[in-house]
Amino acid sequence: MKIAFTTSDHVHINAHFGWAKEIDVYEISDNGYEFLETLSFDGDLKQDGNEDKITPKLEALADCTIVYVTAIGGSAAARLIKKGVTPIKARSEQEEIADILNKLVQTLKGNPPPWLRKALQQKSQSFEDELEEEATV
Repeated sequence: MKIAFTTSDHVHINAHFGWAKEIDVYEISDNGYEFLETLSFDGDLKQDGNEDKITPKLEALADCTIVYVTAIGGSAAARLIKKGVTPIKARSEQEEIADILNKLVQTLKGNPPPWLRKALQQKSQSFEDELEEEATV
């Protein structure tokens, strides 16, 4: 599964979702994790009330399961959840990406909490599975 982090230094989770110029994406499993890419965003990202600024981020994160942020607006969080992406607030701007990734790997090896199992199930369904389910209803 893919996990994303809003970051300004590629070490800490230290950027507001709407203002983030970069979001690092990792692939994670119970075997470990690997860095995939840094998503970059331009424009006036600090302009409050500009909902258009988050649309490219929502599209870029559509295949992620979780995105870690320091802060996120209510409408952005709702739009992420609607796309099946769970936003999670970091405890502080000092929280390190590697620490979170290591904890998630350990969690996946054991018994993931219900919210994580649900997020994993949502992402494991392919578009074809969803169409098939709709056809049988």
